[in-house]
Amino acid sequence: MNAAALKASGEYFLFLHADSRIDDPHLLCNALHSLMAAQSEPDRIAGHFRLRFIRTTELNAMAYRYAEEKTAFNRVNTTNGDQGLLLSREFFRHLGGFDERMTFLEDQRIAEKIRSQGKWITLPGYLKTSARRFEAEGFHRRYILMSMLMGLHSIGAEEFFARAPGVYQLQQETGTLLLSPFFALIWQMMRKEWGLRGSIRIFYLLGRYIRQNSWQMFYFFDIRFRPLLGAERYPFLHFHDRVFAPCTNFRVCNALTGLLCFLWFMGILAPFFWVVDYKRKNDI
Repeated sequence: MNAAALKASGEYFLFLHADSRIDDPHLLCNALHSLMAAQSEPDRIAGHFRLRFIRTTELNAMAYRYAEEKTAFNRVNTTNGDQGLLLSREFFRHLGGFDERMTFLEDQRIAEKIRSQGKWITLPGYLKTSARRFEAEGFHRRYILMSMLMGLHSIGAEEFFARAPGVYQLQQETGTLLLSPFFALIWQMMRKEWGLRGSIRIFYLLGRYIRQNSWQMFYFFDIRFRPLLGAERYPFLHFHDRVFAPCTNFRVCNALTGLLCFLWFMGILAPFFWVVDYKRKNDI
């Protein structure tokens, strides 16, 4: 993508994933007009689209609706490469392009850089993207892995990502995503690298990260009760922002959430997936 930007001659760049699909012939024109209308000095605005998944099954309809509606927001960690990235050449240069230190999560890194140094807007219309990976690996398994990756990335646990690609490659041909190797990797790092103090620090930071993203739990209830609430209404999310978040903005809440995070992921999910993954591998 950085190489393409060096070759491009236009004043605006649009980055799309290979599995993105555009149905509306006016989508890009309308998006550019929207971005130009929102620009101010300095020119530090980027735009992304809402998503619609291209699915081959009606399974997990509410889960997909949860993921799709969230792409309209401009909150931390809700913007990724699937949603497209439209910005000016000048702003892209100011950001320094995509971070090439790792071969993944470059979209998350530039998204949060945009958030800290400029402004995101949601562009009119929708992009369509393939749900192939969710359908092949299992929606909930994939979402659990994504939450683990985003949490560890957000707190700076880069040592995990030095090993995770090898773990992921080991199960590429299994179809259903195996999560037990990732939990095993975390246990190994807790014992051999992080130690007790380091592990406590990691889960405290994860607790802070989860608390900062606690709005997603309230947003889930808005999606769950969408038939009763009506389209694009978020009373539970508004309650979080106005009441819950201010009342839980304390270090003790971070520590408690970190403890709950450890109990949930390592005390419940890890043993569960060790059993079901072991059974699946034996069945295969």
